[in-house]
Amino acid sequence: MNTHHSPWVLAAALLLALPATAQQSPAAPAMARAAAPAPAGLYQALGEKPGIARLMDDFVDRAVQDPRIGAHFKDTKPAALKESLTDQICQISGGPCQYEGADMKSAHADMDITKGHFNALVEVLQAAMHAQGIPFAQQNRLLALLAPMHRDILTQR
Repeated sequence: MNTHHSPWVLAAALLLALPATAQQSPAAPAMARAAAPAPAGLYQALGEKPGIARLMDDFVDRAVQDPRIGAHFKDTKPAALKESLTDQICQISGGPCQYEGADMKSAHADMDITKGHFNALVEVLQAAMHAQGIPFAQQNRLLALLAPMHRDILTQR
């Protein structure tokens, strides 16, 4: 089994979902919790909320500038996206945050997201994690938590 392919598909799900969620009101339905509980220590390994915020700042800056996926973010407010992603990653990694954005399926319904877009987004996330010094094993633990979301994010099969 190719262990690199599935994490790519996983993480992109989360991240392409968020441009739309950053535009939603706080009253929007919360995302469904990840099927698996967060691995012990993942939140701490990501640097807790300050480390996750740095990671999401880097990630969003990279994503909006990436020629493969940047167009998906054209109507997104980067600061709102960074905050929403920080809360979402904080929550799913076992931190005390509460994500209050839209569910992934409705957030991405009209975004025409392909596997190629999804894979590009995961590449951008992995580059940001590498730049932030997050160890490879911890990157994979986070990507595995994001994996179940891909079903609701891809809109072009």
